[in-house]
Amino acid sequence: MAVRLPRPHRFDVYAASAGLLGGLLLWGIGLGVRPADEPIVLFDGGWPLLVPLAVMAGCELLRRTAPRTGLLIGTTALTADTVTQGSLVTVIMYTDVMYAAVLYGPPASARRIPWITGLLTVAATLVPFAVWRVPEALLIGVAVGIVSFAPASTGLIVRSHREAADAARLRAEQTALLAEMDRVQAVTAERSRMARELHDMVANHLSAIAIHSTAALSLDDPATTRQALGVIRENSVEGLAEMRRLIGILRDTGGDTEPAAAPTLDGLAALVEGARANGLDVVLEAAPGEGLPAPVELAAYRIVQESLTNALKHAARGTVRVGLTRHDGVLRVRVTSPYGDGDTPRAPGSGAGLVGMRERAALLHGTFEAGPVADPDSAGGKIWDVRAALPLTEGDPT
Repeated sequence: MAVRLPRPHRFDVYAASAGLLGGLLLWGIGLGVRPADEPIVLFDGGWPLLVPLAVMAGCELLRRTAPRTGLLIGTTALTADTVTQGSLVTVIMYTDVMYAAVLYGPPASARRIPWITGLLTVAATLVPFAVWRVPEALLIGVAVGIVSFAPASTGLIVRSHREAADAARLRAEQTALLAEMDRVQAVTAERSRMARELHDMVANHLSAIAIHSTAALSLDDPATTRQALGVIRENSVEGLAEMRRLIGILRDTGGDTEPAAAPTLDGLAALVEGARANGLDVVLEAAPGEGLPAPVELAAYRIVQESLTNALKHAARGTVRVGLTRHDGVLRVRVTSPYGDGDTPRAPGSGAGLVGMRERAALLHGTFEAGPVADPDSAGGKIWDVRAALPLTEGDPT
């Protein structure tokens, strides 16, 4: 089965062609490296030096695709060239083959070849001088160093610079990728935060509007209808105000306007009064104390607000209890409402409220639980229990 040779690079083809044509030009005008009567010349005349020249030109074709093979064949061709009158182009092409073997070869070869050529240069310098004891013998080591060690060292230096540039480029790409990931995460987190704010601010009012409008449509009582319409108008006005505040926050570029104040626990009484106006029987038991961090106050307020909204939509008839206590550096929020089939109108829910409350607690490294539990005040009854523990400092709640 025939071996498929690798296709040479275009630049290598140009280098091989230029070397071969240059060697033929020197051969044509009769320029050689050594005279015919030199003892090392075994094959005198012009024709024998063409064979190493042609072989070396072929090695130039392998400088990228098979650099180690090209170096081995090129070394053999250079050895053959030394027993002829020689061609300067053959020597120049060999230095390029040596350079390419270090630059394009495997990492192991790139490390070994400079050491090997360095040792050969030292040996070619010391051994002839030790044998002949003449200063001219040192020129052999100089020639070996120029032909082998110098191009190998140059190739190693260029390779090191290229690897450093590739590593720097890779680090830059990784940094850009990390920056893009951070940007995407920041955008996602901001979208989630705005979704929670929009849901918590508007859902309560829209739920009250849906419930009272259903009552007004289902009951043929002018007094009840008028009362429902009053509640609907009040919630629609408050919902529009909340919506305008949110839109103002989104449009604010941070220039001349001050950011709108976030709700605090001081507004719980007004929140509970609004729930009572919507038809809930709410009991507020709050003693959170002073000096609460603003993120904790906002999270607690929104959890109570969403719990009252869910109670308005889903709770059975009965008392809704809201409690806030502060103990051991943790603010605990608990909202309980009757659980079961109620006869009040319902508004559809998507489950986003529970998800938002759980996210708010998680952002503060707190805990959140919600679900039906047994009612201690009623045999066999159940209540919907919402519990959140919000640490006042960084860390997990105790």
